Amino acid sequence: MFLPISDAPNPRGMPLATWTIIALNVLLFVFVNVPLGSQRADVNDPEFQEYMEFLSQHVQGTSLRQIEQQTSAYDLFVFKHGYRPAEPSLTDLLFAMFLHGGFMHLFGNMLFLWIYGDNVEHRLGMIPFVLWYLGTGAAATLFHAAVFSTSNTPLVGASGAISGVLGFYFVWFPRNTVRVLLFLPPFLMQVIQIPARIVLGVYLLLDNLVPFLFAGAGGVAHGAHIGGFLAGGAVAFVMNRFSAAQAPKGIKTPKERPAGGGAIRDALAAGRFEDAASGYFALPAGAARGALTPDEAVALAGWLRRHGHADAALVLLRRVVRDTPRGAGLAEVYALAGSILLDDKRETTAAYQYLLTALELGPKPETAAQVHRDLEAIEAAQRLRPGRFTRH
Repeated sequence: MFLPISDAPNPRGMPLATWTIIALNVLLFVFVNVPLGSQRADVNDPEFQEYMEFLSQHVQGTSLRQIEQQTSAYDLFVFKHGYRPAEPSLTDLLFAMFLHGGFMHLFGNMLFLWIYGDNVEHRLGMIPFVLWYLGTGAAATLFHAAVFSTSNTPLVGASGAISGVLGFYFVWFPRNTVRVLLFLPPFLMQVIQIPARIVLGVYLLLDNLVPFLFAGAGGVAHGAHIGGFLAGGAVAFVMNRFSAAQAPKGIKTPKERPAGGGAIRDALAAGRFEDAASGYFALPAGAARGALTPDEAVALAGWLRRHGHADAALVLLRRVVRDTPRGAGLAEVYALAGSILLDDKRETTAAYQYLLTALELGPKPETAAQVHRDLEAIEAAQRLRPGRFTRH
C-alpha cells in the first residue's frame, strides 16, 4: 500500500482555511455521522420506504430483510442529503461535500487535504481558496453526474473538492516532493521521497481514470475525482496566463505606445531603465512577445526590483518564461524570478519551482552559486518543520 504522509517544501504560517475545512468535516462526522450511525432507521419514515425501493433495484445477493435490519438513521440521512444526479439539488451539491461514508473515508480525504491544501491556500489566499475549493468540488460532482445522469445513488464526500486542490497543486508545484509510506505488513514499512507530479499522476491515471473507463460507476465516484482534478488544473493554468498578461501597478506608461521592441532595447542600451519599463508595459500583448531577450529582461527586471517594483519584475520574467520556452539566458530568468519570490514575496514553494528549473537549464557560475544559496535558505526554513523536506 502507498500512503502519502507529507510534502515539501511548505510555506510558513497557518493555513487557516484548510484547517477550518478539515474541522468542519470532522465536526459533522462526530455530531452527525457517529450518533445517527448508531441508531436504527425509523421504518415509519417515508424516506425509509423510498430508500428500500432504491436498494431493491441495486442490491443483489442480500435479502432486503437483512438490509432493513442493518439500515441506520445515517443511511437515510445520506440518502436524503447526498447529491443524486437524477434529482439534482443545489443545497445537496454543497452539503454533500462535508458528509462521509465512514471514518476511513473521512481520514483519507482529510489526510490529502492536510498534505496539499496549505501550499495551494498560500498561493490563492484564504477566501479564494475556499471559493475554489467549493467551486471545483461542485464541478467534480457535476462531471460525474453528467456521465451518470439517471443515477439515484447519492454522492457524498470531500474527495471531488480535494481533487480540485490536487489539480491546482499539479500545475503550480511540480518540483515538490511527497513522502510516501510503503506499507506491506509484516514485511515492509518504509518512507520514500517521490516527485509530486508522479504521485498525483498515479492518483489521476491509475487510481481514477483506469477504473472510470473500465469499471463503470462502482462504489467510488472516480468521475468526480477526475472532474475535480481537471477543473483545478485548468483554473491554475488560466491564472498563470492571466498573471503574466496583466499590467503591473505602479509603472507609468506613455500616452503614445512605442512602435515596438527596438525603442525599448535602445532605452536599455542607453541605461534609461525607467523609459524602457514604461515602454515595455505600454506594448499590447502581441507586440510584447519577444520584445526583450532573456538577458535584457533580466537586466530590466533587476532594475525594477531594486526600485521597489518586485511585482512588475515578476510579470516581466513570467512573460519571458511563457513566450520563450527555450534559449540562452533562460536560467538567469528563472533564477531571478525565484529570488524575487523567495526574498521579496516570501513565497517559498513558488520560488522553489523556479530555482530548481534554473539549475536544470545550466546557469552561469555566479547565478548557480546564488541559486544554491537560495535553496539552502529554503532548506533551513523547512528544518523548522521536521520531516517535511529533503533537498534534491
